[in-house]
Amino acid sequence: MLPDRAAIPTDLELAMPHKPQIEHALQRCTSQELRRLLTIACETAFAAGQLIKDRFHQPHDIRMKGTINLVTETDLASEALILETLAQKTPAVPIMAEESTQSMGVRSQPLYWVVDPLDGTTNFAHGVPHFAVSIALLENGRPKVGAIYHPMLDELYCASIGGGAWLNDRRATVTQTNELINGLVATGFPYDIDQTLPKVIRQLERVLPVVRDIRRAGAAALDLAYVACGRLDGFYEINLQPWDTAAGWLLVEEAGGQLSNFNGGPYSPFVPQILATNGRLHAALLQRLQ
Repeated sequence: MLPDRAAIPTDLELAMPHKPQIEHALQRCTSQELRRLLTIACETAFAAGQLIKDRFHQPHDIRMKGTINLVTETDLASEALILETLAQKTPAVPIMAEESTQSMGVRSQPLYWVVDPLDGTTNFAHGVPHFAVSIALLENGRPKVGAIYHPMLDELYCASIGGGAWLNDRRATVTQTNELINGLVATGFPYDIDQTLPKVIRQLERVLPVVRDIRRAGAAALDLAYVACGRLDGFYEINLQPWDTAAGWLLVEEAGGQLSNFNGGPYSPFVPQILATNGRLHAALLQRLQ
């Protein structure tokens, strides 16, 4: 159940002073419509991120969606704020959101928002300051704009199709690493780890010995953003959901990187496998994951 709307900050209460952070990205948009949509995505992510940051040090109401999959009152409040804002700004565009269980049906629509109101909920609930808001707009199954906001670092990663990827006011580009042994790779563990543990261990056994190291930070959206801005050389995971990857997908591509499933086929957020790399390491990592 969503929180009472009276408890959700309004647009007036959440001033948006971050325009300079996105001005370069907006200038590179290839159309006025993309500029408008990217502005909406970024400002909405800023507002939700501020709400999350304000609640970070408060006690949390934690509920379980599965054995180890949890949700907090802040996930719900963030999603309520995002849904209300997007409904006001783009009333004709439906929304797929993590905590709105019936929203997967919008996949059949030609245009829809994909929202993760708090990616990295387990980190948030345990006081680990590594989490983000992720918002993307998909058209015919591909992202047009995407925004990922890390409120604790005040870092916005955003992209529009054809307009490049950006970290605040700096252009984001993938690394030039071309040997696996020099690569820093990230991964994550699925919520059904009790069923997928053998597969996860096999993947680690194949990848870990041939790379510099592996990171497991607990927020897939940020893992993809880090590939896009050159902090990671690659990222792989299984059993993610569309809201985990939709915005990061566009970021990696616009930063010059490559994505696929584990068979090397085109990536889709509705396929439960993702490999994202700087491009130079893609074939070698793909071989390991196969």
